[in-house]
Amino acid sequence: MAQGKEEIPVIETKDVFVGDKKAPVTLVEFGDYESEDCFKANDVVKKILEEFKGIVRFNFRHFPLTKIHQRSQKAAEAAISAAQDGKFWEMHNALFANRRNLGTTTLKLHAKDAGINRKEMLEELMNGTYGQNVHEDIAYGKKIGVTEIPTFFINGTKFTGKPTFDALSKEIIAASKKAKPSKKAK
Repeated sequence: MAQGKEEIPVIETKDVFVGDKKAPVTLVEFGDYESEDCFKANDVVKKILEEFKGIVRFNFRHFPLTKIHQRSQKAAEAAISAAQDGKFWEMHNALFANRRNLGTTTLKLHAKDAGINRKEMLEELMNGTYGQNVHEDIAYGKKIGVTEIPTFFINGTKFTGKPTFDALSKEIIAASKKAKPSKKAK
């Protein structure tokens, strides 16, 4: 009997967070690396993570709009590939920084800038190794009501409105108050 390659579990985006894992507020964004609005939202998220350290943890889920952003699918796959090396966030930021230059071969260069030196990455992108993982994010997003990007959820509740720092901060503060048990004097 021929012995096949041992299957290594994929680290999926739903399992990749930045921030304190015990934070009372979970902020989830569905986005696309080629989107200008998602790029702007990424700056807001960075500021929120800095301002609400210990209160917020963040998860980015892929929702590429491939009809208008043809390279967003491969960019999302590159981020998942980077997650396999523990470099999701480095790649995530590199993709947004280079959002107008996301061809398959340039993704390998962005990966190198993010600290990923795996030779297999380009092959993974060419073969669509993580394509199904991106499609799972899209399917889940559609299931919970994502129709546009960026779409945010705060502790599972869909955020409506423009994702500005002030608007998201207000909702995060409210969610954090709900999440923490109130201390009553005895």
